[in-house]
Amino acid sequence: MLRLTLLAGTAAALVSQPAFAQTSNLAPVAAPAQSSPGSEQHEESQEIIVTGNYVRELSLLSGASVLTGTELLRDVRPQLGDTLARQAGVSSTSFSPGASRPVLRGFQGERIRVLTDGIGSIDVSNTSADHAVTIDPLTAERIEVLHGPAVLLFGSQAIGGAVNVLDRRIPRALPENGAHVDVIGAYGSAADERSIGAGADVAVGEGLVLHLDGTWRKTDDLRAGGYVLSPALRAEQLEIAAEEAEEGHLDEAAEATENANRRGRIPNSGTEQKTLAGGFALIRDGGSLGVSVSWFDSDYGVPTAPGAGHHHHEGEEGEEAEEAEHGEEAVTIGLEQVRADLRAQVNVGGSFLDQIRVRLGAADYKHTEFEGDEVGTVFKTQGMEGRFELVQADRNGWRGASGAQFFQRDFEAIGAEAFVPANETSQFGLFTLQEFKLGGIELEAAGRYEHTKVRSNVVDVDRSFDAFSAAFGAAYAPSEAFRFGVNLSRAERAPAAEELLSNGPHVATQAFEIGDPTLAKEKSWGLEAYVRAQAGPVRLRASVYANWFDDYIFQAATGEEQDELPVFQYFQRDARYFGFEAEASADLFKAGDFTIRADAVADYVRATVDAGGPVPRIPPLRLLGGLEAGSDTLTARAEVEWVDDQDRVAALETPTDGFTLVNASLAWRPWSARETTLILSANNIFDVDARRHASFTKEFVPLAGRDIRVSARVSF
Repeated sequence: MLRLTLLAGTAAALVSQPAFAQTSNLAPVAAPAQSSPGSEQHEESQEIIVTGNYVRELSLLSGASVLTGTELLRDVRPQLGDTLARQAGVSSTSFSPGASRPVLRGFQGERIRVLTDGIGSIDVSNTSADHAVTIDPLTAERIEVLHGPAVLLFGSQAIGGAVNVLDRRIPRALPENGAHVDVIGAYGSAADERSIGAGADVAVGEGLVLHLDGTWRKTDDLRAGGYVLSPALRAEQLEIAAEEAEEGHLDEAAEATENANRRGRIPNSGTEQKTLAGGFALIRDGGSLGVSVSWFDSDYGVPTAPGAGHHHHEGEEGEEAEEAEHGEEAVTIGLEQVRADLRAQVNVGGSFLDQIRVRLGAADYKHTEFEGDEVGTVFKTQGMEGRFELVQADRNGWRGASGAQFFQRDFEAIGAEAFVPANETSQFGLFTLQEFKLGGIELEAAGRYEHTKVRSNVVDVDRSFDAFSAAFGAAYAPSEAFRFGVNLSRAERAPAAEELLSNGPHVATQAFEIGDPTLAKEKSWGLEAYVRAQAGPVRLRASVYANWFDDYIFQAATGEEQDELPVFQYFQRDARYFGFEAEASADLFKAGDFTIRADAVADYVRATVDAGGPVPRIPPLRLLGGLEAGSDTLTARAEVEWVDDQDRVAALETPTDGFTLVNASLAWRPWSARETTLILSANNIFDVDARRHASFTKEFVPLAGRDIRVSARVSF
């Protein structure tokens, strides 16, 4: 709790400074965005407010996807990755219903940053796919998916982009009429999901706003569409059953047959999650200061492959001695995080310096991997991250922000299967983002220096890295309706502690993971070209991108086994990524009070390791098309999502069959003045078997089958 104490002391010191002048003309901050009837699945703005990195109204030249309002309510799922999976260029790790992290343009793990209001989630979700992100989408009022030069402000490792989740835990504005309350609830049939959340902002004095929120969610085992196991794994289990029957092991044969023929519920996939948070903000015309404290608690099952731990060993005299470990103990994870955050802003209003902004976050994190009722491995993390930014005033089209960032993490794993030794990671960075407008031409330049140190006394490893990254963007807008541009980047990323130090069995992923303490910096060149256009009722945004890596770090199966587990090892080779993403929509016609709109999304990425074949777990081509009819009070939508087969696979990786999902939803806003939205949706209507290729567990954890959902949100 030391870091939380230090954070509280910092808050007290800032409060004591007379930095906030009292005036009566407080400029209001925009209320939570509400989707208009028939709005697109995302919002795009060339003047997007990136609250998290404190660069207000800086233009992100490659654009950004924003999920908010009715679309966020319709798409919200228990995990952040599944919530964003419909967005262009986004997939999900879908490890289990309790752990799913976003995949951006084929990148996951260390190459994307998941942020809450511009600060990292300070958990261990980036270290392994079975670890959940400590952000509950129920608390989000806005989720941004960011690319382009400005992403360097978040860290040099954000090669694939960043996801920034904005909530109200540190209020940004005085609530209208002295108070603001949000209540959200949902039910989903596929996992018998029950979820509810509520938050309130209350003005209690001159410029002082208090906040309180909490959420609760519980799900049973997820019901899949069709067989739980993939066709390849079913065939393997049936072959095992035949062999066991031939040898006279009838119980083992029956168990393997049962595994192969299991339909419906995915065993050990239930979840329960609770959050609670409180905060306050002192808001004055001269600036603001706010603090929040939050608690996150999650318990979820980790589905395992059938037959894990089922072996026969030959006796000394050639007779087979059975060691069939039937009914091996289920693996579950109990996760808890206590976190404190601070946000401060001083409005300087000078001719060069406009604002000074400070953002701090500190967390104590612990999760335990249970094997039945027995404690297997305990992961503990204490971390702190902070940012200090100087935001420049607009001077005839020149504006920007510069600052410093630090990060400190102490990690410890305790138990027989602690596959990463205790270690410390510290990081310090300096960054700048500058933007220039010259008529219809916009130029953007970003630079970042980052020093990273990873140390483990347990294995006597002490590595330091100096990473230099830069990005440049140029855009031309001959009119307000048309804009095209290009971004060029050079990034360097230090290897993470897990990539350097892993060496042991990881029960949750059923793998023996091996790192490489001699890994070098990962270096990459990136190039992106994009267009944003609108011609009357037709809108288009499309991007084509490529990344070339020197010393690309990746994890792949070696084909060997250790401790009766497949070995997954970190390697380093050159690699190439190429891809595109596109979105289009058109208002077709009016039918009474309804506007009929069509929209489409397409994305694809191809990634190859030199002399190594395809990069593992890359999502295939995806097409999504929707038809929507919207009025002031009612929006009806039907959509079809088609995902291609993925047969470009790495060595020892299995292909994944494609699938087609048909979804429909109906949103009703009966009393707009009360900001009430009710949504009835049906997802995967035809109950098809669907599996994400990006998932480590796709062979035995398919996506949800038919899921009838009811969601409601009331704000007043």
